[in-house]
Amino acid sequence: MDLIALAVPFFLAAIAFELIWGLLRGTNTYRLNDSFSSLMLGILSQARKFVVLGVGGTVYEFAANKTGLTQWTADSTITWVVAFVAYDLCYYWQHRLGHERQLLWAAHVAHHQSEEYNLSTALRQTSSGFLLGWVFYVPLFLLGIPAEVVVTVGALNLIYQFWVHTRHVPELGWFEWVFVTPSNHRVHHAQNSCYMDRNYGGVFIVWDRLFGTYQRELPEEPCIYGIRGAINSWNPLVALTHVYADMINDICHTGTWRDRLRVVFARTGWQPADVARVWPRKKNGLAVFERYDPPASQWRKLYGVVQIAGATLLLTFGQVNPLSTQGYWLVWLLLLWTGVATAFWLEGRVSAFCLVVDLPRIAVLGLVVLSVGLSTTWWLLGAVWCVMSVALILAEMSRLSTLGTAPEFLPKR
Repeated sequence: MDLIALAVPFFLAAIAFELIWGLLRGTNTYRLNDSFSSLMLGILSQARKFVVLGVGGTVYEFAANKTGLTQWTADSTITWVVAFVAYDLCYYWQHRLGHERQLLWAAHVAHHQSEEYNLSTALRQTSSGFLLGWVFYVPLFLLGIPAEVVVTVGALNLIYQFWVHTRHVPELGWFEWVFVTPSNHRVHHAQNSCYMDRNYGGVFIVWDRLFGTYQRELPEEPCIYGIRGAINSWNPLVALTHVYADMINDICHTGTWRDRLRVVFARTGWQPADVARVWPRKKNGLAVFERYDPPASQWRKLYGVVQIAGATLLLTFGQVNPLSTQGYWLVWLLLLWTGVATAFWLEGRVSAFCLVVDLPRIAVLGLVVLSVGLSTTWWLLGAVWCVMSVALILAEMSRLSTLGTAPEFLPKR
């Protein structure tokens, strides 16, 4: 049973509730462009399961079968309690090293790029964590904890973490001493110097207290969310690959093999000295920090809403319908293409450039809807997505025409 998939409707309902609550109280924490980016990355993370084999699962099976340790019984309450606590300890070290080591940070960074902090941020997940994240949970299988127990407590751990991504819940007294809460997790997402690399626990904050990484949220130090090397983009491809790209650049341009190897395993943010002199990485100045928020017309914003709804529809289609390998790849690539093309509209790119990227996507989507034998319901939903996309693009072109702004292929200088 996929507990994460079952929880998604509740996640979306909670996001809607938080949005309405914030609007009614005058404390709204959502921006459409930022939330689009978070939700799109969450969709791609879920869709990644369509096309990636479980490397970790193979290793886990080997570890469980070769150690000779007696398997714990899944019928025992003790098994579940031990597994739940042990999983969170493993998660703490995965999460901590995911911040402290460059290669692991490359996979985790997408979760921290949002410069807002709300429940949609919780769904902002990586698509490349499967590469090495599984390593940290091998001890659970070596101990003989059944695979189904590990998978279930892992899902419960992730589901718990959803509710702590909000600014609407204050400190919770004694609860702060034992569990991860919205207050101490806000610290984790802040880029303030006093908050950096703190509060890594998933469910229990006691690990941070034990290992010296705990930091309380300070009333005199409001959290500034995001990462120091802001990407200033809603493009999911940029979000998922920019640290890998920085590492490749450093490896290619440094003059020594020692530094080339060190790039991969160094502390996050480290650069070879010879590369840093020529290509230093720009960092935010927090004293004058401004969130990335390029202006976009109402038509472009509405377009973003329609595309995230369509992407959710496409993800659901892939989850409930058995497809061929090629079919799953097509779904994943269409989702990525949707995220990239829509990001260009929301970033205020010139309209002709957006059209060149986006119209072929709509054409491919339309061909799929027309040519694949879909049920009436799926066919209608897909057709509505395509028609609404074209209608909103025409509305945006009409707006630009009224303003006397012809579509251009290059930005104005």
